[in-house]
Amino acid sequence: MSARWTAPVTLRGDRLVLTPLRLADTAAFLAALGSAEEAAEVTAHLSYRSPDLAGARAAVATLLTTPGQLPFAQRLASSGELVGTTSCYEVDPQRRSLAIGHTWLARRHWRTGLNTESKRLLLGHAFDTLGAERVVWHTDIRNTRSQAAVERLGATREGVLRHHRRRPDGSWRDTVQYALVATDWPAVRERLLTAPGNG
Repeated sequence: MSARWTAPVTLRGDRLVLTPLRLADTAAFLAALGSAEEAAEVTAHLSYRSPDLAGARAAVATLLTTPGQLPFAQRLASSGELVGTTSCYEVDPQRRSLAIGHTWLARRHWRTGLNTESKRLLLGHAFDTLGAERVVWHTDIRNTRSQAAVERLGATREGVLRHHRRRPDGSWRDTVQYALVATDWPAVRERLLTAPGNG
């Protein structure tokens, strides 16, 4: 059972394919972030800021080597173009739980439905394939856009973890935690299958 939770997997949707992230994706990772202005907006609440090639390589390497983390490249199904990343992390087979995060999508693909499809693929893998009991999100308290997106999924806001992580600027981040449990999933899956493009 444990090996299944940590095994690399490819998840295919109608418009998006999630593939295991590789160090060889670094150049595409950087290109997808776009211009300096776009990259600054996309990375505003991530653990790294608008990187150059060396910084992008370091960011990808960190995603690949963090214990309990399974990073994915988000790719357009039509072309294979990398348009963002996302991860399962804090993967815990014993407690049948994981978190979803470290997510970004190229600025030009905001509000196109791709984020919704990505979450549907990840949640389907967690609940339907792995048999997860609980899926969690952690969002910076300043990141109201992310909080709204998680709430649209139907996740329950469980509380605020004070001084939970450090931001790149050294300030302490309060984290808003959300979760879905297995009994929530059937209704959430139905909503995601019928949702308009709002990702």
